[in-house]
Amino acid sequence: MSDFPRLGVNIDHVATVRNARGGAVPDPVRAALLAEEAGADGITAHLREDRRHISDEDIERLMAALTVPLNFEMAATDEMQAIALKHQPHAVCLVPEKREERTTEGGLDVARDENRLAHFIAPLRDAGCRVSIFIAADRAQIDAANRIGAEVIELHTGAYCDAHAEGRFADRDAELTALAGMSTYAHSLGLEVHAGHGLTYETVAPVAAFPEVKELNIGHFLIGEAIFLGLTPAIHEMQRLIQEARK
Repeated sequence: MSDFPRLGVNIDHVATVRNARGGAVPDPVRAALLAEEAGADGITAHLREDRRHISDEDIERLMAALTVPLNFEMAATDEMQAIALKHQPHAVCLVPEKREERTTEGGLDVARDENRLAHFIAPLRDAGCRVSIFIAADRAQIDAANRIGAEVIELHTGAYCDAHAEGRFADRDAELTALAGMSTYAHSLGLEVHAGHGLTYETVAPVAAFPEVKELNIGHFLIGEAIFLGLTPAIHEMQRLIQEARK
């Protein structure tokens, strides 16, 4: 087995472009299959409450078409739980969700909602789904995720990436230190560690270098780069940077 982190490609924003005009193109399922052919280790798709990008039909088609795992991102609602139990994807990642946000703004507050989330994820685990929780690099949230029975945490790298993009390098370095420390801590509890949100060619290497990180989920940047390079070259370059970082 490779020691390199797996790369999950999020295809949500192919659907965003499709939905901006309506119709069937560009097709996110076609993008997922291209990503798979390019060597992506998995596909991520977030079915939002307002269906602003990925649709229910997209999930059905992805489940039928993919041979790599589908990571189904969703809010912790009864509606989404029913959809996940119907399709039983390889992985379910619980994320916070607000209608007014452009993208996921932070990690799930597991510590504040621990009892409900413990009961929420139990049937998903019983159905064979690997349950992941998208959280900030915070010890209390990691402890809570561990207590409720999550198998995986995905650390939110958005604050680190934003600080880098805005030239706030002291904040960037502090965020990176927190991510590194909490990766180690989560691993010590027996949790599998993933990371994602906002990662680019410029920011991926330091996170990919963490020995505990087993998977990186990247979407918006890769879809943007695909406009200029094509999806396959964009994915290959990201994989190259991830592998160089881990070496």
